Order: sequence, then C-alpha cells, then structure tokens
Amino acid sequence: MSSEAESGGLTEYIQHHLTHNSVQFGSTPFWSINIDSMLVGILAGGLTLLWFWSQARKATAGVPGKGQAFIELVLTFVDGQVKDVFHGDRRFIAPLALTIFLWVFMMNAMDLLPLDLIGGVLNITGHDPHHTFFRSVPTADLNTTFGMSLTVFFLVLFYSVKSKGFGGFTLELFTAPFHANGTFGKILLAIPNFFLNLVEYLSKPVSLAMRLFGNMYAGELVFMLIAGLPWYLAWLGGAPWAIFHILIIGLQAFIFMVLTVVYISMAHEHH
Repeated sequence: MSSEAESGGLTEYIQHHLTHNSVQFGSTPFWSINIDSMLVGILAGGLTLLWFWSQARKATAGVPGKGQAFIELVLTFVDGQVKDVFHGDRRFIAPLALTIFLWVFMMNAMDLLPLDLIGGVLNITGHDPHHTFFRSVPTADLNTTFGMSLTVFFLVLFYSVKSKGFGGFTLELFTAPFHANGTFGKILLAIPNFFLNLVEYLSKPVSLAMRLFGNMYAGELVFMLIAGLPWYLAWLGGAPWAIFHILIIGLQAFIFMVLTVVYISMAHEHH
C-alpha cells in the first residue's frame, strides 16, 4: 500500500486524488476553473505540437527515420479513417481528426503516470502533498470532455447550416425524419419531428463527453484501488491493468475521433 494511503486510509486517499485543484469564482462551485485539467491539457497539446514540429524539420524524402516513419503511419491511419467515413472536402476534417486523436490520446496517457508522482514532486519542492490537490488526467474531468464535445456540437451545427443553408436546415428540423403529404400532415408532424431532431442533436455531445469521461474516470479509480493494496499485490494487479489500460487509452481516443467525423459527415447529408 502506498505511504499516503497507509497514513490516511484508503477512502481518504481516494477522495484526495479525486479532488481538483480549482479556483472558484462567486459563491457556487459551478463558476470554477480546474487548474490541473487545464494545465495538463495545454501541456499535452503543446508537447504533441512540439514533437510534430521537430519531426517536420527533420523530415526527408529519402529513407525516413523511426520518428518520421511513425508520424507518417499515424497520418496515413487517420486519413484513411476520415476517407472511409467522410466523402467531402477533407482539407479541414482530416487535420481536425488528427488533432483530436493525438490530443485525447496524450491526455488519456497521463493516467499511466504513478498516482503519487505529483505528491512526491510537491514534497520535494516543499509543499504538503496531503493538502495540495492535483489530478493529472484531464479526460477524467467532466468539464474537459464536455468542453471538447460542445466544440464538436457547434461544428456539427456549422456544417449543417453551411451544407443546407439556414432555411434548409430549419426546414429539415421540422420535416424529417417523418414525411407527410399535404399541408395539414406536415403541420401535424412538425412538433414530433422537431422534438426527435432536438433529442438527436443534444444526445451527440452528451454521449461523446460521458463515454470518454466514464472510461477514464473508471480507469483512474481502479488504479487508486490497486494502490491501496499491499505492495506485493499492487505490483501483481497494477502491471496487467496498466497494459490493458493502454488499449483503453488508444481506443477512447479513436472512438472520439471517429464519432466526430461521423457526426460532421451526417451534417452534410440531406434527408
């Protein structure tokens, strides 16, 4: 069992590691910013950009190095996925998909860091790790996943209007998926159509956010439970779970990317 878990008990240990380092504005917790999620998210994105920039500077038309070959493999993989799903102009969608995949993957990968690593750093720098809160997995924060999913939602609305026009998009909200002949039938089905379309559009960001958050939060919680075991059992349980969690990290990034492309592709379709 980790020293922190031994000193305060497993329940207190888990509660401590599930508490964000946040700044609250106003009298309610709703108006608050989780500094740890924002800091790690920006850092993960910055490291990814720096990595790609450094490899782009060293890129060669001849035999590529290992780094360039890996990036070309990722680019080919993402572009192939976009090509299979989206059949329009991919000049914006493909870079968007690549950004989402790599950024979500990097943020998810923070879950592989040792739980008490931050506490150890704080202890070395003279801070009390028992009273300083820091969560290192941004995607285990519902604010992060909803922020990304709402961005995707607004992109879906933008492409819906761009593809069909504001009038065509508004008309589609009231005339699909159920069609009727005659003015009376169209008026009768307008409210059910609008309600069904509203549910469909609102369910997209909710499902995107909750799926990613739920998987990463559960993975983080399992790591905490394993950390509360005796050290010899923690090693036996932690290593297999970490290996399995690598698959979850990549899979969740892939799902978020593919669903984003699918939703934008659906926005281009006409009923």
